[in-house]
Amino acid sequence: MDRYARWNALLEMLTEDGRVSVEEAAERLSVSHATIRRDFDQLAQQQMITRTRGGAVASGVSYDLPLRYKTAKHSAEKQRIGAAAAALVTPGMVVALNGGTTTTEVARALAVRPELTGGLDDAQLTVVTNALNIANELLVRSRMKIVVTGGIVRPQSFELVGPLGSGVLNDVSFDIALLGADAIDVRLGAAAHHEGEAGMNAQMVARARRVVIIADSSKLGAHAFARICAIERVDTLVTDNGAGPDRIAEFEAAGVHVICA
Repeated sequence: MDRYARWNALLEMLTEDGRVSVEEAAERLSVSHATIRRDFDQLAQQQMITRTRGGAVASGVSYDLPLRYKTAKHSAEKQRIGAAAAALVTPGMVVALNGGTTTTEVARALAVRPELTGGLDDAQLTVVTNALNIANELLVRSRMKIVVTGGIVRPQSFELVGPLGSGVLNDVSFDIALLGADAIDVRLGAAAHHEGEAGMNAQMVARARRVVIIADSSKLGAHAFARICAIERVDTLVTDNGAGPDRIAEFEAAGVHVICA
């Protein structure tokens, strides 16, 4: 287990239990006490946790982990979801893509499709994103037209948020919006933990002909702080095969087409 995967596991433990000792963490992760102490010290330096004598306690930000700590969670499912979502894109489309680990997999899947990156202007894919890491993924791997919104960078997700991005989003329209979400529920709709991210995503929804929410099965039926859009605005949900048949039936009854990757 590499360092970031270990840190992700420690933060998950603290999110669930509130407090974890060095001994307990070392046993659960099968590493030495010295390694756990060093991990706790480094996480405390980044203000992700609060160090205590013999262990650590959760801090208020542990529910919304920075992107680099989330990559190890549900990674196989996210790769499959990313490929399935990317398959909805055809040459010449204008695509909105927000930030997150799953949408990063969408970007990687788009970048390796040669028919989307041709030199003809009328067949060239255009991607509009508010995520700096996704713009970079596409820029170095493909010949797509990449548009980045303005805004203030949110370090946890590498996303640009705030009113500086409104000018771009208000002046463009999308064939499809491929949006990751922290939660999606048939009554409450799609939502994000951070209100700034939700606001940018809501503007993408408003300018899109088709809205696709991309979320692994752990996020189905979950709740988050700020709403992106109502369920009636969601055309398609792309998730993994961990979603139970009853949960899928709820979304389909609400008029959402569900794709399980």
